[in-house]
Amino acid sequence: MKTHPTRIPSVATLVAALLFTALASPGRAQTTTPAPDTSKEKDEVTELQKMTVTTGYRSPKAIDQIPGAIKLITTQEISNAQLLTEDATAVLARTVPGYAPSTQQLQNTGETLRGRVALRLFDGISQTTPLREASRNATFTDLDIVAQIEVINGPSASEGIGAAGGIINYISKSPTKEGSEAILRTKVWGQGRDDSSGYRVGLNYMHKDGPNDLIFAASYKNEGISYDAHGRRVGFGASGSSTDSESRNLFIKAGHTFGDNSAQRVTLTVSRFRIEGLGHYIPDGAGNRALGITDSIVRGQPPGGKSVFNDFNQYALAYNHSAFLGGKLNVMGYKSGQAMRFVAERSGVDKWDPRYGPIESFFEQSEVNSQKKGIRSNWVGSDLFKVVGLEANIGYDLMKETAQQRLAITDRLWVPPMNYTSNAPFVQMSYNHGPVTVSAGVRREGGELQVDDYTTVYFANNSFVKGGTLKYSDTLPNVGVIVRLPQNWSVFGSYSKGFTLPNVGIPLRNVNTPNQEVNGIVDLQAVIVDNKEGGVSWRGKQFSFSTSYYRSYSDLGSTLSVDPVTRDFILQRRPVKLSGYEFTGEYRLNSDWKFTALYSHAKGFTRTTQTGPLIRQQGMGNVSPPKLNLSATWRFMPKASMTLDVEKLFSRDINVGAPGEEHTGSLLLAHLTASYSTKWGDFSIGFENVTDKYYIVPWAQIDQFQNYFAGRGRVISLSHTKKF
Repeated sequence: MKTHPTRIPSVATLVAALLFTALASPGRAQTTTPAPDTSKEKDEVTELQKMTVTTGYRSPKAIDQIPGAIKLITTQEISNAQLLTEDATAVLARTVPGYAPSTQQLQNTGETLRGRVALRLFDGISQTTPLREASRNATFTDLDIVAQIEVINGPSASEGIGAAGGIINYISKSPTKEGSEAILRTKVWGQGRDDSSGYRVGLNYMHKDGPNDLIFAASYKNEGISYDAHGRRVGFGASGSSTDSESRNLFIKAGHTFGDNSAQRVTLTVSRFRIEGLGHYIPDGAGNRALGITDSIVRGQPPGGKSVFNDFNQYALAYNHSAFLGGKLNVMGYKSGQAMRFVAERSGVDKWDPRYGPIESFFEQSEVNSQKKGIRSNWVGSDLFKVVGLEANIGYDLMKETAQQRLAITDRLWVPPMNYTSNAPFVQMSYNHGPVTVSAGVRREGGELQVDDYTTVYFANNSFVKGGTLKYSDTLPNVGVIVRLPQNWSVFGSYSKGFTLPNVGIPLRNVNTPNQEVNGIVDLQAVIVDNKEGGVSWRGKQFSFSTSYYRSYSDLGSTLSVDPVTRDFILQRRPVKLSGYEFTGEYRLNSDWKFTALYSHAKGFTRTTQTGPLIRQQGMGNVSPPKLNLSATWRFMPKASMTLDVEKLFSRDINVGAPGEEHTGSLLLAHLTASYSTKWGDFSIGFENVTDKYYIVPWAQIDQFQNYFAGRGRVISLSHTKKF
């Protein structure tokens, strides 16, 4: 059994003392650090029009020329979120209207984007495993090396497989200043109990010397246990928890620019991330939903249990030529691997085999492994045929993936190796004429899924399944228009078609009739989504807002429901209809005060049975209730500010008296952060759930195995950032 890690409350005390000293000496801080240029703050709203994204275009594209609802999460927003929590998806839940509330676990099942599973990318490389979507792919790197997160709402044809639910692309940082710079970030946090404390230390080193540049980043994090507001330990989900864990991250990116007019560039990127459970706790088994007793944990280790982990690695080599045949050429080859091991479970009927003893004493845990390699390429040409504003983006993507799921303790195959190859040429055209931008494109998605003969586990009757090859092909068009009206108004409309595979591994492992063939399993057919959207936005010097309405439909959708026997998810292939509207707004009272708001409301419907009308409303596993997030930032000194965030999730009662009945209670949480800059660095303090409110995590509304959790109580964090 592993020993309990040593915590460091003394570091927290030291940081608190330094923070107090800095706050108690405002006069000195003002003299050592010049006041910021407030004129830049006043122009910040205007500068938003110049922001660009690369997701879906492979080259920078101005946001105000893209007909769709796009959210760009900045470095500052990411840093602010880290002041409160190490939860990797919290920044998405608090800044993206259509993103569901965080599960506060390592798993991200139910954390959908507008009711569908989004494709997660890291520098354009997929972190998602649609062949066996394990919902553990939201934690794959350290956010300290992320420059911005680009969120494309709704289905996207530009990225192919997996993008039927939108795209979340994490863009890594790059050196921009000549010379060397190092940033050291340290953080400690806790809830007043020894085993709740945690700490993190990370170093980013950036160097730029003419045509050569380098970024090196490394970090280590040790995280304790979470407690709810009643002082009870928060339990581990069936898919794992980020608490009682340690994580390590290594990121290296080296670039070299060369050729005439410095038109060519090569970039090598290496990313290695691992989060691993420390194995000090096991479920207490006392959770009882009917009695209101949440799942919790006690010290111990399951017999034969192995560490829970996420192990994500990727390697990429990119070549760019800014003057190739009159346009810009981008080619990237990559290789990536994702391995995820889940929590050991006692008496799991779907994994049990009598050869290994009675079910009462049987422990098992599963492990998903995915290996990808591929090429992404495109060429962008502007002012084609001497037509000013006419642009073409032509490309080709090739990807090969192998994924499987094994039972780690007994070393058995649960989901057979699935080999998928995707070939996808695409072309995207756009034309800017004055205040109007029109875009249209098409992607031809061609895929092949190959599975060898295999035998299912005891729960599925040890059924022999004959392997085979399935071919997928579909044409994915998109069209959109954006009109920039007078007085800073703009409107847009768009149509797009998205493609993904269902969670292929689930129907493969659930085959319980002998001598079936892979080619005949209906649940393996692709998910094709049609999306229509329209919106309006306005920007002024102090106030800006945007709102949009969308509708999407898939004739053979992919919906998760809970099996009453195993209390695990099963896949249902039925039509799905989604619709919703969103609002975001920002108001700057002056250079010292800023207010933001976002609101999202979505509904999804499917069938109760294989035939019939779409009358069953989708619940937390697919579509979250309406939410409202508000924030206020006050710069009370030239180098000091504080931010109050309020999260409101509205109650929802659906399918009352019918299959799929679900009741979600309302939720109101507040978070507070304060930061102060000195010559010794930036000091910050964060209070997550500042009122220490007791609540049940929205995701826990689903009556699933080991899934009844309270949310985190008040967490106090102290952070320090120093540039060298």
